[in-house]
Amino acid sequence: MILQTGDAIPDGTTYLPSTTDHVLWGRLPCAADPAVLVIDSGDEVVIDTISHEGILEDQGRDPRAYFEAAGASDVLEDAITLAASDYPRTFGVDGPHVTTGPIEVRGAKVGDLLAIRVLETLPRVPYGVVSNRHGRGALPGEYPLDANLKSSSVFSVFAAVGEDGRGRIPLAPGSERDVTFELHPFLGIMGVAVAGDVRPHSVPPGPHGGNIDINLLTAGSTLYLPIQADGALAYVGDPHFAQGDGEVALTAMEASLRVRLGFDVIAREDAIASFGDLVGPMAETSEFLVPTGMNEDLDIAVQDCVRAAIALLQARFGMDPRHAYAYLSAATDFNISQVVDLVKGAHARIRKEDFS
Repeated sequence: MILQTGDAIPDGTTYLPSTTDHVLWGRLPCAADPAVLVIDSGDEVVIDTISHEGILEDQGRDPRAYFEAAGASDVLEDAITLAASDYPRTFGVDGPHVTTGPIEVRGAKVGDLLAIRVLETLPRVPYGVVSNRHGRGALPGEYPLDANLKSSSVFSVFAAVGEDGRGRIPLAPGSERDVTFELHPFLGIMGVAVAGDVRPHSVPPGPHGGNIDINLLTAGSTLYLPIQADGALAYVGDPHFAQGDGEVALTAMEASLRVRLGFDVIAREDAIASFGDLVGPMAETSEFLVPTGMNEDLDIAVQDCVRAAIALLQARFGMDPRHAYAYLSAATDFNISQVVDLVKGAHARIRKEDFS
């Protein structure tokens, strides 16, 4: 099944398609950007997203030709239209990602938190792509092997969704044997606008969220973001069908999603009581509280994540910071979110049941 723009949208749904006038490509919103949709706190929105894989210049900027050559019979029209447009983007300077938004949330003020609730994730296509490009990834001097390691090199692997609902990647080029893996669709980019009038690059994440690539943000999860511009000006993109912690090859199984999200504004005083003074993104699932740390140096990213976890346990449960530090060492996993987005990310998985 393929979900083109407007397909299977129930009557009465607030819907934001990923048409060219509703997206940014390569940059993220700033406070000066006009909203493409205005909602109230508590509202739900169905949003289409477009994967950047298959539309980039080093893949021919022709998704129909690219995916049909890989054996896909259906291609998203909004991806074809964006790739064929004269969108003002500079390849190699701007980022690769397409984001849908920004969405203004009435009453959201600087200092508040925006909670983005992930209610549903629907694949728009039955395939995706994993790429290692431009000498990046966790092993930039070693991969891709068959492109002479030039700065313009790219090696992409087409990943299909099998009839069993699992992802499938061939063992080798031309092989009829596959490795299969579970799909856990999520949005790699969820964020709020930065202050000022300069749009940030789409690749490095930060206090605004953006390209955080935390694979726990599947349906049923919530991401909390410190609001930096009135109205929040939220956006989403970089859809994945699956990703391992680390995302070592630069991308994971990138593929377009339709998502249903809820947006809630949490007043500053309530946010501090529940989470402490958040300086960056924090996620929550049914099982875990997930503070984060981000820095170009992975060691510092992990240290910042530990500090954020201690502050969260102090605010939420009244823990002494020394005891919180001891608890985290005894019972909490610290994971690498990704190591490929210039600013590296770490996140902690604090089990909520330990405090019940």
